Amino acid sequence: NNGTGVLLLSDVFGFEDSATRDFAYRVACHGYNVLVPDLFRGSPWKKAEKDGFDAWLAGHAPERVSGDIDACTNWLVDEFTAAGVSRKLGIIGFCYGGGRLVETLARDGGGGGGAYSAGVCFYGSRMDASLAPRLAAPVLFVCGDGDPLCGVETVRALEARARGARAAVYAGRGHGFAHRPQSLEDDGDAEDAFALMRGWLHDHLLA
Repeated sequence: NNGTGVLLLSDVFGFEDSATRDFAYRVACHGYNVLVPDLFRGSPWKKAEKDGFDAWLAGHAPERVSGDIDACTNWLVDEFTAAGVSRKLGIIGFCYGGGRLVETLARDGGGGGGAYSAGVCFYGSRMDASLAPRLAAPVLFVCGDGDPLCGVETVRALEARARGARAAVYAGRGHGFAHRPQSLEDDGDAEDAFALMRGWLHDHLLA
């Protein structure tokens, strides 16, 4: 245990999804204490469903989700303060969780001296590039150039306007390749992206 904590924000399939849990376990194996909240309070999106996504998403009010994320942030801060270990925390987000990561760090950095010291955003969806100047923690943005849900232009705008941000754009990769690889090519780039993430967290949380 390296004495640091990471909040991992899932995609729309929720905290019990096997791909999310496998990824969280891999991060934990490198010494991090990983908290994966139930952003959808027991009602994640079901893969078998094809229609009704917008209606489902509307049932999870942004204010409620952000409130739950902030409660998790406060819990992590309180736990690590009580334990007398590092106050440095990281945050990781996938797809839906990636968009929420940007919003979370914008709120966290608003008053300076926020809870988070680093972020890693994997192909965030519905990201608001206008929030970039408010991101106090450095963020690594990972995406593929064939992802319709995470435009490279948005990622580049965030990289250009957020302090200390970096973008890693993988040629030919689509959505979800880093935690849901579907081919040998995805596998190779997923391993590379994981190594980049590991180095980013180490440099900003441990070094």
